[in-house]
Amino acid sequence: MSLQIYIDGQWYSKENAKISVFDHGLLYGDGVFEGLRSYGGKVFRMKEHLDRLYDSARSIFLTVPISPEVMEAAVYETLRLNNLTDGYVRLIVTRGVGDLGLNPNLCPKASVIIIADKISLYPAKLYDEGMEIVTSSTVRNHPAAVNPRIKSLNYLGSILAKIEGLKAGCNEALMLNLNGEVAECTADNIFLIKNGRLATPHVNAGILDGITRRAVIGLAKEAGMDVAETTLTRHDVYVADECFLTGTAAEVIPVIKVDSRPIGDGRVGPITKQLIAAFKGLVAK
Repeated sequence: MSLQIYIDGQWYSKENAKISVFDHGLLYGDGVFEGLRSYGGKVFRMKEHLDRLYDSARSIFLTVPISPEVMEAAVYETLRLNNLTDGYVRLIVTRGVGDLGLNPNLCPKASVIIIADKISLYPAKLYDEGMEIVTSSTVRNHPAAVNPRIKSLNYLGSILAKIEGLKAGCNEALMLNLNGEVAECTADNIFLIKNGRLATPHVNAGILDGITRRAVIGLAKEAGMDVAETTLTRHDVYVADECFLTGTAAEVIPVIKVDSRPIGDGRVGPITKQLIAAFKGLVAK
C-alpha cells in the first residue's frame, strides 16, 4: 500500500501528495518543521515537539492553521493509516501559496503536511561499533540572524556541512559557531564525557535545543551523573574519554573518532553504553 500523507486536512497517496510550486516553503524555505518518533504506537514526547513547532512558528510570524490538539490527532491518524507503530513522523508547516515575491502577506494561509514512514539515519552497525565524524568548515549560522532554536525549513548550512562529511567518508560532520566553539552536528546534538562528567554545548552556542538532548540530560542526572551545559572547543572533543550524538532520527549513537583522532581508546565507552540502554528503556515505557 502506498504511503498516506496528510496535506491540509486530507490524506493523499505518496504519488498524489503535491504542493504548489508557489508555496513559499519551496520558494524560500519559509516554514518550520518537527521530526518525531513513534515507539509501540506512542509518539515520544509529543507535547514537547508540538510546543517547539508552535513556538518556532510564532517566532517567524507564522500562524499554524490548526490547534495542537488537532495536529496531535492528525499525527496519530497518519500513523494508523500507514500501519506504523514504530516509525518517524515529519511535521511541516509552510507559509503557504503566494507569488514570486518575498512578501509573506500575500500567502493567505499556511499549509500543514504530515509524513509518517520508517527511517534509518545511520547503518545499524555504527550503533554498536561507533562512528567517525569530521569538523566541517561550514560555520553554524549566527544566532542573532536566525535563532537556531527555530527549526526552520532552511537547512542549507547543515547540508553543506553534511556534504563535507560525506566527501571525507563520514556519515556526520561537526559544526562550530562563529567563535570557533563546538555547536552541534548537521542534524544531531553532541555530548562529551571526561572523567565521568557529561558535557554538551549550551543552547547559547547556537544549537537546536534537541528533545532527545533534553531526555538524555534527564537520564544522566537521574543516574547521578555530573552534567554541564557549557562552552566546548575542539580540544575538548579530541581529549574526551567518550563522545556520542543525539537526535530524534539518530536516537543515541556513539562516536569513536573525530578528525582522525580516536576518542578515548577508540571504542564505545561504558557511560555511552549506559545512556543508550537507559534511552531505550525510556522510549519503551
